[in-house]
Amino acid sequence: MRILITGGAGFVGSTLAMDLKKSYPLYEIYALDNLKRRGSELNIKRLKMANIQFIHGDIRFKEDFDDIPKIDVAIEASAEPSVLAGLNGSSDYLVNTNLVGTINSLNFARKSRAIFIFLSTSRVYPIKSLEKLVYTEEGTRYTLENDQSFPGASAEGISEYFPLDGARSLYGATKLASELMIEEFNHFYGLKTVINRCGVLAGPWQMGKADQGVLGLWVAKHFYEQELAYIGFNGTGKQTRDILHVSDLYRLIDWQLHNIEQVNGHIFNIGGGLERSISLLELTKICQEVTGKTISIKSIDDNRSADIPIYITDNTKVTNLTGWKPEISIRQIVEEVHNWLISNTEQLNFILE
Repeated sequence: MRILITGGAGFVGSTLAMDLKKSYPLYEIYALDNLKRRGSELNIKRLKMANIQFIHGDIRFKEDFDDIPKIDVAIEASAEPSVLAGLNGSSDYLVNTNLVGTINSLNFARKSRAIFIFLSTSRVYPIKSLEKLVYTEEGTRYTLENDQSFPGASAEGISEYFPLDGARSLYGATKLASELMIEEFNHFYGLKTVINRCGVLAGPWQMGKADQGVLGLWVAKHFYEQELAYIGFNGTGKQTRDILHVSDLYRLIDWQLHNIEQVNGHIFNIGGGLERSISLLELTKICQEVTGKTISIKSIDDNRSADIPIYITDNTKVTNLTGWKPEISIRQIVEEVHNWLISNTEQLNFILE
């Protein structure tokens, strides 16, 4: 099998590439990346050592696909992933990467008659609707109530049946627009596709930032003993998310590409679920325990644009159809990220410190 992974030098793309190569040594795997994300250049050596072919290219430009041979599978893992992208400046890079780039990737997959697996986001769901979810403020977190006014919402989280009407952020809009194009290619061109709306992903080799990769950021700030802040929602740190280890995501992608007939045309919400949910306040405690360090954390009352108090993924659909469930705990993720920082301190200092 020959597989192209766009965003292949990024956190998710490189992990998928190396896990696939480890599981299937005879597969030819191509990792296409423009290296815009700081730290992605560190993965080039890792990819080459794993016998994965790195291609320095950009999905915004369809000619960058010209030298890639015919493929069997395309995994679209490239994106401008920040929910704040384009809100305070030009949206050109965001739109050209997340929408035009996806269309270029679709056309290349169509040319090869390849399976197309798309990594979308939970941010396709509208902000105002998510803000209206009924939740309880507990001692260390927010918790969803079971009785909700929206379909697709319960104490278990947000399912694929949650309404899509309303604004969601420019980032979320580009990903939803890409989803619509994927459905068109599936229906009119017969392209075999699957869409995964991922929640918060985490694990080693994620260069965490405040607007994307929060678990990695939280561990790194403790490791380097730098200041953090609880931003918004009264500055309490009770905002809550579920966390999915990227290796758990890999297990699902592996199943999907080898069982595409069972998931062709489907859209799935993918995340850690209620069992792997955590607030920033709770995450701070785990980071303190794992790193042995306590840092200063400011409280800022004002909410950030496009932020929400709680999001939990309801994995019911994907579990019922595929049998897949997350396995790796949040504490284990924190420990893995901490060990990664220790083992790679010298090359990570200039990025994360």
